[in-house]
Amino acid sequence: NGNEKLVLEVQQQLGGGIVRTIAMGSSDGLRRGLDVKDLEHPIEVPVGKATLGRIMNVLGEPVDMKGEIGEEERWAIHRAAPSYEELSNSQELLETGIKVIDLMCPFAKGGKVGLFGGAGVGKTVNMMELIRNIAIEHSGYSVFAGVGERTREGNDFYHEMTDSNVIDKVSLVYGQMNEPPGNRLRVALTGLTMAEKFRDEGRDVLLFVDNIYRYTL
Repeated sequence: NGNEKLVLEVQQQLGGGIVRTIAMGSSDGLRRGLDVKDLEHPIEVPVGKATLGRIMNVLGEPVDMKGEIGEEERWAIHRAAPSYEELSNSQELLETGIKVIDLMCPFAKGGKVGLFGGAGVGKTVNMMELIRNIAIEHSGYSVFAGVGERTREGNDFYHEMTDSNVIDKVSLVYGQMNEPPGNRLRVALTGLTMAEKFRDEGRDVLLFVDNIYRYTL
């Protein structure tokens, strides 16, 4: 209708001015002859403290009806990994404040941890407690990337964190089940980019990707 825009990420150059792209939104209504604009840069999303307490989509656009993000900086979601010289060779444990985790399964800073469990066993409660403890004990932030989340799950998670007074310590990025596959493919990178900003500020930051299984599908 001329009022809605669809962002496409170029995945492959086929030659002759033809490209293969990934749609970040619904492709309903696409037809031959539509105008296409080359932005000449990767997808960029807001980063920094302005994202805390906000719900955003894969493009970093607010979806919580609270107005613009008001960010001071935007970063591309495709970024080079830190060089070898920039990597930390220290082996530190992240004290979560949850005694059973710190004793039986301590988290290493810079490491990865998988949390597996059936429905209703406490995964979300665990995540909220981690977010709270990192914020209070370490002055750190968290980023939650919802990959293929059900709309109900995302809504419940937001309200539970609001009720627990930790919402201002976490950035929420959702690529929900009703979104196209390309959206769910890139939403983890959007969350990762926001987490990298907090990392570069020297803060402890937790990046949650829920559900990694849906990301790999």
